[in-house]
Amino acid sequence: MYKLSISLLLIFILVGCSKNSKNENKPINKQETSVLKDNNNKAPEFTLPTTDGKDIKLAEYKGKVVILDFWATWCGPCRKGIPDLIELQKEYGKDIVVIGISLDENTKGEVVPFMQKIGINYPVAYGTLEVTQQYGGVEAIPTSFVINKNGEIVDKHIGLVPKSEYTEVINKLLNKS
Repeated sequence: MYKLSISLLLIFILVGCSKNSKNENKPINKQETSVLKDNNNKAPEFTLPTTDGKDIKLAEYKGKVVILDFWATWCGPCRKGIPDLIELQKEYGKDIVVIGISLDENTKGEVVPFMQKIGINYPVAYGTLEVTQQYGGVEAIPTSFVINKNGEIVDKHIGLVPKSEYTEVINKLLNKS
């Protein structure tokens, strides 16, 4: 029974939190961006309420590398990946910004306590159906987008992403390779 439980847990972690078993970790390309607003690589603008009662606008971060991370407190792979995002925010400081977009609905009240417990050091907003649709329909979480200084989506990941993959993309975008 113990081995079965561990096996099921590993499968869940590897697959991610999704309605299907799709788990892609590949750079975005023009075919994938066709589902995005305006059929180009421009990241859709949004204004969302944050956990501290303010609003966050993607436009405020033009000129920075942005990692958008769609996640939820109940998602195991999301919880596993957040410490890497915390480290990236610490390591790159003002050169990048991580923006967490919580897709918690029934567990919305758990977001702030979870953030405090794990030490999230970047802004977290409450996502909407409209924003997930603008980003091509977020079918599984975690789903992340890397946006360059010009506001263009240059990378997309569905599922857990190794920190090294983010680091490689960020360094290229910051010309630190």
